[in-house]
Amino acid sequence: MERDNNSLIDIDDINDSLFEHYSFKADPGQSPLRVDKFLMSRIENVTRNKIQQAAKAGNIFVSDRIVKSNYKIKGGEIVKVLFSHPPYKNLLTPEKIPLDIIFEDDFLVVINKPSGLVVHPGHGNYSGTLLNGLLYHFGQLPNNTDERPGLVHRIDKDTSGLLVVAKSELAMTNLSKQFFNKTSQRKYLALVWGDLENNFGTINGSIGRNPKNRLQMTVFEDDSQGKEAVTHFRVLERFRYVTLVECQLETGRTHQIRAHMKHLGHTLFNDARYGGNAILKGTNFTKYRQFIENCFTLLPRQALHAKTLEFDHPKSGKRLKFDSELPNDINSVIEKWRNYVKPK
Repeated sequence: MERDNNSLIDIDDINDSLFEHYSFKADPGQSPLRVDKFLMSRIENVTRNKIQQAAKAGNIFVSDRIVKSNYKIKGGEIVKVLFSHPPYKNLLTPEKIPLDIIFEDDFLVVINKPSGLVVHPGHGNYSGTLLNGLLYHFGQLPNNTDERPGLVHRIDKDTSGLLVVAKSELAMTNLSKQFFNKTSQRKYLALVWGDLENNFGTINGSIGRNPKNRLQMTVFEDDSQGKEAVTHFRVLERFRYVTLVECQLETGRTHQIRAHMKHLGHTLFNDARYGGNAILKGTNFTKYRQFIENCFTLLPRQALHAKTLEFDHPKSGKRLKFDSELPNDINSVIEKWRNYVKPK
C-alpha cells in the first residue's frame, strides 16, 4: 500500500514484519537537526543506510506523520522509527565460535567471555554472538523468560569476564532464583577516573534509560523511576588520576557499574558511551596527553572485567566459586599507570 507522506498513521497498525520500534522525544532545547542524524545518535549499532531504508519505506514518523530522512526535528517533537529483522527464533542458529570454558558438567557451563563478543543476537548483531556459539557447542539449551536459551545473566559486549550458562531446566530455574534472590555473588574490577574519597562504599540509585541520551543508562534520585540498583565498591589501588576498584553487584541492571560510577563522579576509564574516553583528570600537558592516548590504544574499550562468580550448584547445593585473570589489555594499562606514578 502506498502512503501519502503527509498522512497520519497509527503506528500499531503497521505491518507485523516490523519488529523493532524506537521512540524518542527531542529535548526542549534541541536545535533543528536532520532526523536521520538524530536517530544515528540515539540507536545503538544502527547504520545510516538502515535509517535511509526505513525513511524510503515510510517508517520514520514525527508526531505520527511520515517524514523523509532530511526532515529537521525541533525541540519537543516525538520521533518514531520502525525497522525489520528476522524473527528472533530465526537468529538462533549454531555458529562455530570458540569458547573459553572454565567449568562444565551436565547442568551448567562457566564461560570466560572476551571483550568484543556480544552475548545474544539483537539489533545490529544478528549473528556471531556468544549464544550462537553456545548452540553450536551444546545443542539444545533451556529457555529463560526472554526465550534466550541457556542465559542466566549477561555482560556488556565490551566487558570481559565470567558468566554462567544453564544446560538443563533444573539449572535454569535454580540459578535464575539465586540471581533474583541475590544469593549469587559477582565481583568486577574497574579502572575509573579520579581518586575516590573513600576506600569502601555503597552506591544506591535506581537505574533507567537516560531520557536525554537513549544509549546511556542513568541514575534517578526518585525511586519511582528506573529499577532499584545497588553496587558495593572497594578501592584496590590508587594511581593519582585513576583508581582501580572492585565492584560487587547486589543487583544486575543494564550498565549498572558504568552508570553508578559515573553518578559517583568516577566514570570508567575509556568508556566512550559515558564520556570516559576523554581526559577527565590530570593535566593537559602534551606528555600526559600522549600517555593517556597510548593507554586508550592499548585498551580500546571500557576498563571493566567480571572477575569472580560465586553460586550454589543447582543439583548438589555445593558452593562454587570461579575466578578469572585480568585480560592483557586491562593488565597492560594498569602496569603503565603503576610506572607513571612511581617516584622517579
